[in-house]
Order: sequence, then C-alpha cells, then structure tokens
Amino acid sequence: LDLMKLEIETPTHLIDINGVGLDKIESTPEGGLRIGALVRNTDLAAHETVRRDYGLLSRALVAGASGQLRNKATTAGNLLQRTRCPYFYDPNQPCNKRQPGSGCSAIGGFSRQHAVVGVSDSCIATHPSDMAIAMRALDAAVETVKA
Repeated sequence: LDLMKLEIETPTHLIDINGVGLDKIESTPEGGLRIGALVRNTDLAAHETVRRDYGLLSRALVAGASGQLRNKATTAGNLLQRTRCPYFYDPNQPCNKRQPGSGCSAIGGFSRQHAVVGVSDSCIATHPSDMAIAMRALDAAVETVKA
C-alpha cells in the first residue's frame, strides 16, 4: 500500500487471498516444515517446532520487527517486501528495480556501501527481510505457484 500511496506501484486490481487456506504451519514427510504464505510472523516465531528446531528463524522474526508489526506481517509479505533503497522510492531518480534499464543512482550515491554481498553492476539495493536471511542460512526452499 505504501508504494501505491507514492504512485510507484499502480495495480489495476487488488485481490484478497485471506480465505485461501495459506495460514498453516505443517510438518512435511521429510521432517521439515511447510509454512503457508499467510502465516503471521508472531505465530511462526512462537511455533513450538520453529523455536525448537529452527531457532534462528524464530529469533530473526522477533528481532526484525515490533510485536505490532509481527501480528500483522505474513510470511509472504516479509519475503516479498520491496527494497528500502531511497532511490527506489524517489521517482525523480533512475532505478533499475523500478524501471529496468534506467540506471542506479545508489551506485554512485550516499548509500553505495549498503550492499555487502550480492551486488551487481545494475543495482546495489539490499533486501530488507530478516526472515529471508534466516531461511537462507537454514537452507530453506520457497515454493511459488503461478495462478
């Protein structure tokens, strides 16, 4: 919604997916967990198996946001959040994430040192998800389905 307010994103439709049953944490036959896209971060951080077997994930969620945010934030929202690079939010600045091929003001700008690893020649914006870092460290896999 913030990107819509700033007119960076202008979707023609919004779809409510709250009723599609993606709010569960389930054990898998392989011994892992399947975490639904709509699981609230508070519920995930407090889940017994997550706390016991995936403590890094639980701690990352608790450290990454206030209780108020965790109560509303979801797995999908956390993983899919956009960069917080100030140039991305400024439509007067070139940004390859916002408009591919336009350039990256951050490369020569004040935030040049924000990206420690994984930089490219076209963009140095960092990803803001603490959950993503923890899941990567735990060798998690994310499954997406295109409707």
